[in-house]
Amino acid sequence: MSDNEPKRRGIAGGLTNYGDPEFAAYLRRSFARSMGYSNEALARPIVGIANTYSGFNNCHRHFPELLEAIKRGVLMAGGLPVEFPTISLGEVFLNPTSLKFRNLMAMGTEEMIRAQPIDAVVLMGGCDKTVPAQLMAALSANVPTVQLVAGPMSTGRYKGERLGACTDCRRFWARFRAGDIDREEIEMVEGRLATTAGTCAVMGTASTMACIAETLGLSLPRSAAIPAVHADRLRCAEESGKRAVELIGTTTLLPKQIVTEKSLENAWRMLLAISGSTNAVVHLTAIARRAGVKVDLNRLNQLSDETPVLVNLKPVGDNYMEDFFAGGGVPAVLKELRDLMHLDCMTVTGKTLGELIDEPLVDQVDRSIVRPRAEPVDPDGGLVAVFGTLAPRGAIVKRAAAEKRLLEHEGRAVVFSSLEDLAARIDSPELDVTADDILVLQNAGPRSSAAMPEAGYLPIPRKLASKGVKDMVRISDARMSGTAYGAIVLHVAPEAAVGGPLALVRNGDRIRLSVAERRLDLLVDETELEVRRKALPAPPVVTRRGYDRLYDEHVLQADEGVDFDFC
Repeated sequence: MSDNEPKRRGIAGGLTNYGDPEFAAYLRRSFARSMGYSNEALARPIVGIANTYSGFNNCHRHFPELLEAIKRGVLMAGGLPVEFPTISLGEVFLNPTSLKFRNLMAMGTEEMIRAQPIDAVVLMGGCDKTVPAQLMAALSANVPTVQLVAGPMSTGRYKGERLGACTDCRRFWARFRAGDIDREEIEMVEGRLATTAGTCAVMGTASTMACIAETLGLSLPRSAAIPAVHADRLRCAEESGKRAVELIGTTTLLPKQIVTEKSLENAWRMLLAISGSTNAVVHLTAIARRAGVKVDLNRLNQLSDETPVLVNLKPVGDNYMEDFFAGGGVPAVLKELRDLMHLDCMTVTGKTLGELIDEPLVDQVDRSIVRPRAEPVDPDGGLVAVFGTLAPRGAIVKRAAAEKRLLEHEGRAVVFSSLEDLAARIDSPELDVTADDILVLQNAGPRSSAAMPEAGYLPIPRKLASKGVKDMVRISDARMSGTAYGAIVLHVAPEAAVGGPLALVRNGDRIRLSVAERRLDLLVDETELEVRRKALPAPPVVTRRGYDRLYDEHVLQADEGVDFDFC
């Protein structure tokens, strides 16, 4: 089936191959009728619903109710809703890290969309890696698609203060490590941080990807920020089901026609304006790759210089996603960015982005949450790429979340060769470290045994934290949670595990970071670096099987989206 010739298939589409198509259709109808479907139901077009409910995914615990609302919408529009399960990635329940399984989920979702008799699909996602995986799958399968996100959780309360995962998780944990609060109090806080269904309550990776999906045009307007427990989330699910039916047979609103170089640039601007998660750089790069668009981090820097931070949410600001929803959400941000956006990009609504922007806002804009362009939270975009002798192919800095003084910094390297080394020594009283030093973590990139975990948010050494130090320059080939903050340099490419310059850093080396100059340099002469390069040990021989082997042999670097080379 070509991109511009979608076929309405219904229950008879994509028949199982028995060598006799009529027998295959007869057998399928028989088995479908065993599930109680009438002939009238089986005559309808089918909307598949990719359901990522899982007992190991707290973000999705409300999906059974959301599923029923989608089905209601599909039936109202004359379709037959059929749910099917896919892999679900619960961020904190996966070892070594959820990113390792994003591509597996994308592959599984893509193939189930392809293999089953589906005329259109609603993708139910939410937790950090689920939405990127589904968007990657949608582009590769290229059938009519509506993305529906879980929505953010609501905040909890502790001693009169609002709390929300997971910026506040990290803030209280830092206080606990510094000795400001005791074990009893941290255990009390633990039960107040995540108290409802939904994704993290701040502008973390899940909410960032939700905003990106809406900006790309693959989810419905205003859908990104609706709280998980709000009745509007159910109404959005119903409308998503209806819209999926209406998309059946389209030749102009397929994912590859919606996700284009222009719409991706719109998404990058949204990412910068909300000061979203650094993880989104990896995910958007992978999504772009599935759309046949190559990402240039130098272009990201150009966009960052033109796109101010407009959204006052944690971890950069003071507020939560529930406030963003009430204060105007993505439509309010899009109105502020109107003259910077490609307005002719199509969306699943059948309208262009420009037409959607020009529609009246449902909610009055709260200017304490969504700032006007003339009075931004920060005049520069939230993220920036740096290059240099330590990161020839780039690294990412969330400058809006860092202490500004540290964005121009030269210091002495304190090196940890692995996550195990970090855990063993970071709190040692004998650790030779000062607040002006630069913490360096090696072997935490895509090809490492750690598989690029969210470990780039290196903890402040206890001996410094206890003295009130709250931020230091930290460099790694790892990622960090979108809910984290600090002067942190991430996604260094190429990574240490494949012999990148990061592998050559030694204790005492001088490193210079200049966000203004977009530079990250190891101040060691090339002669010495060549000696170190030749002395690098050969990678250990590890016998791998199954997906672990597939991942190790085919995963790409951070600047290529950590996708597989054959995807």
